[in-house]
Amino acid sequence: MPTIHFVHPDNRSESVDADIGNGAMRAALAHGLDGILAECGGSAVCATCHVYVDEAWLAKLKPVGADEDELLDGTASERLPNGRLSCQIEMTSELDGLVLRLPERQT
Repeated sequence: MPTIHFVHPDNRSESVDADIGNGAMRAALAHGLDGILAECGGSAVCATCHVYVDEAWLAKLKPVGADEDELLDGTASERLPNGRLSCQIEMTSELDGLVLRLPERQT
């Protein structure tokens, strides 16, 4: 079971276990993590699960799809090159130790 390290804006870190095949957003919600709202429940229509992927992990993720790319243009916090929707980050064993930084706000 891979572990995800979520880093809050105040640099506090929370580590959660994730089920392989599920999105990183689901792991955050299952563990009651503050900072991921996921208003659409992972349907990729709201962008309230926005995260910044630590640079060391970017190349290990699947590319951003067209729908995700469009939603990232409307995030509440600044869009950066390493911004992703956590619902679109499918967990694999290769992502064990993934570091995701939470933005200042989701709405």
